[in-house]
Amino acid sequence: MDLSNEYQCLHEFVKAARTRLNPNIWDYLIGATESETTMKRNRLALDMLGFKPRVLRDVSKIEATGSFLDRKLRLPVLLAPVGSLESFDPGAGVTVAKACEMFGCGMLLSSVTTVEMERVAKSSSALKVYQLYVRGDDKWVAERVQRAVDCGFDAFCITVDTAVYSRRERDIAKRFIKSWRANATGQDFQAAFAWDNVKRVRERFPDVKLMLKGINTAEDATMACDMGVHTVYVSNHGGRQLDHGRGSLDAMREVVGAIGGRAKIVMDGGISRGTDVVKAIALGADAVGIGRLYCYGLAVAGAEGVVRVLELLEEEVKECLGLLGLDSLSKVDPSYLCPASPVVLPHVHSAFPLLNLQDEGY
Repeated sequence: MDLSNEYQCLHEFVKAARTRLNPNIWDYLIGATESETTMKRNRLALDMLGFKPRVLRDVSKIEATGSFLDRKLRLPVLLAPVGSLESFDPGAGVTVAKACEMFGCGMLLSSVTTVEMERVAKSSSALKVYQLYVRGDDKWVAERVQRAVDCGFDAFCITVDTAVYSRRERDIAKRFIKSWRANATGQDFQAAFAWDNVKRVRERFPDVKLMLKGINTAEDATMACDMGVHTVYVSNHGGRQLDHGRGSLDAMREVVGAIGGRAKIVMDGGISRGTDVVKAIALGADAVGIGRLYCYGLAVAGAEGVVRVLELLEEEVKECLGLLGLDSLSKVDPSYLCPASPVVLPHVHSAFPLLNLQDEGY
């Protein structure tokens, strides 16, 4: 399916997804916790940085590739774990894995998805990370790690910012009971999961590349590195967990300083444009996660929709690099950034000013 003529801007996917999705699923996708302040601060942190371009440089050829987990990526972007992929496409994780292979990027598969990890692993040769919500004791966690290793995942990720379920009031106000949350059991194990449990995972599986997703402070990043964690994943769950948290980009700056190169860094939260990717890489991210953005494409046209979203994101990254005077994403650094004043109030779609903001739901 060739979507290049029908979809030439990212905001067109947002508008199309809005018309295709069930209203409850749409609100679940775009919503966050309580006042949605953290979600807005994700955008604000990105908007408070401007660019300092250099000119008269040869940018006739521009390279936007990267690498992660010893795999070359067409764009250093990972499709973040989403627990309800079947709400956007019946193929769920299999569809997303195929899209990653088609484009050339990586993904994290949520343990809450309906499709088993083995099916997803066999469906694609793309970089794949298995992401776990803890729903059992150490033995249960070890069994999940071993399954992921056995079916060929490149790394194993444990989400650590969901000790307590958040109150997502868009859902509550509509009395929308999400099937993947209603059927969840074992939340007490997540609440009790602590650094000693992480240590036991590391000791039992020393060769597994372990990620911790949901790190937001220098103190926790330091502890993760001390335990030999391979990747610190800076995330606030897209603003879906703790209300009134910091923007992810602000938290990442602190984490980068604490890690000092001892671990890889992934960051997500509010990434909507190629310029956002460039800013995150400039400040020290090895890869950038996108969540809502790829789900728009998934809802519109399955794997092909995700690929087209990634193509447009790549176009924006290359345009940004060229206008900064850079011929490679690997060459961007903080010297190309400066403080700047936001020009709009941040919200989930403030990066897409061409949406009809009078339409309810945007």
